[in-house]
Amino acid sequence: RNKNGIISELTNYGARVVSLWVPDINGSFDDIVLGCSTLDDYISIKERYFGATIGRYANRIKNGKFKINNTDFILKKNNGPNHLHGGNKGFESVVWKVNSFTENKLFLSYFSPHMEEGYPGNLTVSVEYQLTDENELSIQYFAQSDQTTIINLTHHSFFNLKGAGNGNVNDHLLQINADYFTPIDDQLIPTGVIQKVVNTPFDFLLPTQIGSRIDALDDQLTYGHGYDHNYVLNPSDSIVSFAARVVEPVSKRTLEVYTNEPGMQFYGGNFLDGTVRGKRDKSYEYRGAFCLETQHFPDSINHPNFPSPIVRPESPFVSETIFAFSNK
Repeated sequence: RNKNGIISELTNYGARVVSLWVPDINGSFDDIVLGCSTLDDYISIKERYFGATIGRYANRIKNGKFKINNTDFILKKNNGPNHLHGGNKGFESVVWKVNSFTENKLFLSYFSPHMEEGYPGNLTVSVEYQLTDENELSIQYFAQSDQTTIINLTHHSFFNLKGAGNGNVNDHLLQINADYFTPIDDQLIPTGVIQKVVNTPFDFLLPTQIGSRIDALDDQLTYGHGYDHNYVLNPSDSIVSFAARVVEPVSKRTLEVYTNEPGMQFYGGNFLDGTVRGKRDKSYEYRGAFCLETQHFPDSINHPNFPSPIVRPESPFVSETIFAFSNK
């Protein structure tokens, strides 16, 4: 918790955020992330990624295959023919070690052994959550492997700035600092093309209602069942760059995202269907949340023109993402 009354509850199961209570323009607090009331629910629920740390590799890898130094590696296939979010036993499904914690900080770690889910290298990974008095939830990642491997870590909170379970997010105003996105095929795998967002439904360079173009006749929206796409973030000279801003027009709750990652997946809750009941027995309806997952691009290892996700023993993986809250 911080001095302004913002509270975040976390668990070491999946190194995940369970709740995040932030105020609206009138000072009324609500929990703005979807999740479960019990550990058993997190283990058994259909939507297993609520609030979790995702790895070893966030997002999809085509056919669960990649190559490093002419050696082929085969990963678990858990998304049709493809690999998604680290496989059957991703980082969301393991118990992390609690190294230390204070009133506003939690430091967690996990050891992933060589060939877990098919990935090479013994990997030690840590995540530090910090809730600052500037109303920022900072997430810092560090990972080191004893062999050359691939890593892509992200945070997977499902946000609804009205409050979790309080309707859909189609009226939220979204701005994404990206001139380009990576189109997908019908398996939600990037084609390798890097396309301008201008003159497409994917242009969020200016604040735009999430649902304003959701029904446009566009193959990309058809393939993704709506928005489920990686954006190529515009770089800056800052340590962490501005990636996105979301405003809920009634409560005025505002979320800003900053990161040093090259990409961000915008997901519009297309696979929520009202059958999942979460905290306080609320139903999570269709498009009842959005995710902004900072990342390397999906399937990067299989596209030489994408940022490389390769990590070597002499160069550990370091990443940071900040979720900043206000009610302007």
